[in-house]
Amino acid sequence: MGDMHRRGAVALGITALVAPLTLAVTAAPAQAASCTTQAGPYQKQVEKFLGRPVDGRQSAADCKAIQAFQTKHGITPNIGYAGSVTWGVMDLMNKQKAVGKKPNAAGKCPTNKGRIACVNLTLQLSWIQDGSRLVYGPVPVRTGRNGYETRTGLKKIYWRDIDHVSNIYNVSMPYSQFFDGGQAFHSVGLSMWNPPGSHGCVNMTKTDAKKYWSLLKTGDDVFVYGRKPGT
Repeated sequence: MGDMHRRGAVALGITALVAPLTLAVTAAPAQAASCTTQAGPYQKQVEKFLGRPVDGRQSAADCKAIQAFQTKHGITPNIGYAGSVTWGVMDLMNKQKAVGKKPNAAGKCPTNKGRIACVNLTLQLSWIQDGSRLVYGPVPVRTGRNGYETRTGLKKIYWRDIDHVSNIYNVSMPYSQFFDGGQAFHSVGLSMWNPPGSHGCVNMTKTDAKKYWSLLKTGDDVFVYGRKPGT
C-alpha cells in the first residue's frame, strides 16, 4: 500500500512538472503574436531608428519591427509599443555609435596610470587604454540598475576567476575580474541593452569579456565614472 502511495505521488510529481512546461510552450506564441495598434509617444524617433517610414502612425509592419527589437533586447512588454524604455535603448545606441574610436575625448579616464580599464556609466561603454592610447574598445556594457549601481571611482582588479559562480545570485559569471567588493567585469548571455541592468557588475559579451581577461591582470586600474540612465 505504501509503495502504491509512493508511485502515485511520483506520478503526480511528474504531471505537475510537465503541466507548466506545456502551458509555457503554448502561451509563448500567443504572447508574441499580440501587437499593439497604438502609436507610442516616441513613434517617430523609433520609426526613424528602425528605418521605417516616419509618419508617427503605428502600422502592422511598424509594430512587427518594434516588437522584434524589443524581443532581441529583452524589453518587456514586447508588444511593439514605442514607449520611453524602447526609445531610451535606441537613443543610447545612437550615442554609443557617435563616440567612435575616441571614448576618452573628454579626458575623464586617467591617462597617467598606464594600462587602465575605463567604464563610462552615462554611455554604458567600456574600453582599455594605455596612457592616452586606446588598446581595446569601446564596447557596450550593462552596468548596475537603480538600487544596485556600479560604484564610481578609481579601483584595482584584486581577484580573477575564469569560471566564477555567484554565491549570492547562483548564476554563472565567466571571466570574472573583481575590482570593487562583489562588482566585476564578466560575460553574460544577455543583450547589453537588456533593461534595467545588472546587480552592480559590468556585464559584457563573451567576446569582450575574454579579451578583457587576456589584456588585464591583477593590480590593473579600473576607473568608473558617470551615471547610468535611470539610476
